[in-house]
Amino acid sequence: MSEHGGMQWVIVGGGIHGTHMAIRLIDELKVDPQRLLIVDPEVRLLERWRRATENTGMRFLRSPSVHNLAVDPFALLRLAGPARGRDPGLFTAPYDRPSLALFNRHAEALIAERGLAERHLRGRAAALQLRCDGAIVEMADGGRVEAEQVVLAVGSGDQPLWPEWAAPLRREGRIAHVFDPGFSVPDPPPWGRVVVIGGGITAAQVALRLAADPLVSVTVVSRHPPRVHQFDSDPGWLGPLHMRAFEREMDPGRRRAMIQGARHKGSMPAEVQRALRRAIQAGAIAWIQGEVGRCQRAGEGLLLSCPSGPLSADFVLLATGFEARRPGGALVEGLISAEGLACETCGYPRIDAGLRWHPRVFVSGPLAELTLGPTARNIAGARRAAEAIVRAARAGLRRAGPMVAGDHRRGVWGDSG
Repeated sequence: MSEHGGMQWVIVGGGIHGTHMAIRLIDELKVDPQRLLIVDPEVRLLERWRRATENTGMRFLRSPSVHNLAVDPFALLRLAGPARGRDPGLFTAPYDRPSLALFNRHAEALIAERGLAERHLRGRAAALQLRCDGAIVEMADGGRVEAEQVVLAVGSGDQPLWPEWAAPLRREGRIAHVFDPGFSVPDPPPWGRVVVIGGGITAAQVALRLAADPLVSVTVVSRHPPRVHQFDSDPGWLGPLHMRAFEREMDPGRRRAMIQGARHKGSMPAEVQRALRRAIQAGAIAWIQGEVGRCQRAGEGLLLSCPSGPLSADFVLLATGFEARRPGGALVEGLISAEGLACETCGYPRIDAGLRWHPRVFVSGPLAELTLGPTARNIAGARRAAEAIVRAARAGLRRAGPMVAGDHRRGVWGDSG
């Protein structure tokens, strides 16, 4: 059990969003690292990011190099220096997308330089009490952390999407989701026949990783043919091209529809599609288009019913993304219930332009998407969220009480953006 008082900032979530938020607070707001804590249950910061990217076999990020965890958008290019032109393993076209190894090395350096590992409180935030002069984060182990400001940088990592047919087999040991907390794809894979479910970049990358082992037979089952998009949404959503209309739209239901329509779900960049096509042509990967009807145990393996006929597998790996519901689980639900914080019809927070949900609570990631739009969840979204929060914190915006259902969604805390 841990007791921490006198914190200026507590960030709930030690992933991409939480780590970048901490770096921004230290570098731009000059927050004393000793008055900042990052609450996260993993053994180290960015651990879930590392595990997820290792599982898929990612080599290069989908995002360009300017989307990194430093304040300086060109920090990755500066880190590479002259080697950038000599080593093709550092970046790839288009948009100077960095290798995963370079991105992770840079992130580790940023964490070390700011002493963030020492500011990581390993544990799970269970509840949040809000007071006039601050907030109390109640930990699952019974500990408490007192802070002036809290940032909820929680993502969807705890809610991987399990298809209805797969859920009953969850404890069978022959099926897993690539993003299940704690799950790692063994190297080398111990399975002879693997079926990957999904049709986007994750499914393609993990299939290519598994197929690199000549002893593994890989079949991908997807509801659609490969969809090619360089990014998970049009780059115009990072600036005024699309965001101007989004910000003018005052109806949160229409904003939600705009977000859903903008996302290229189940897509992959062209180079991943080309690698996948080559593997299919070479017979290393089989691609079946259709939906699984049912799945059942068959001896030591599984038998799936597919449109093309029965399909046997030693292991089924789900690459089906995440559930389309508000993240944060009991922590956010309890906060809404206890403090009366306002939400829109879709269940997501009603926040201001500075991503403030309450005078003591900011949000980042999916919780901020009704303000930041469809890029809110990715690395670019982490940067935009941190910029907005730092800007609002600098302005010193305050209000006596929490937002309530009757508050107007814009201008509640003044002009914070």
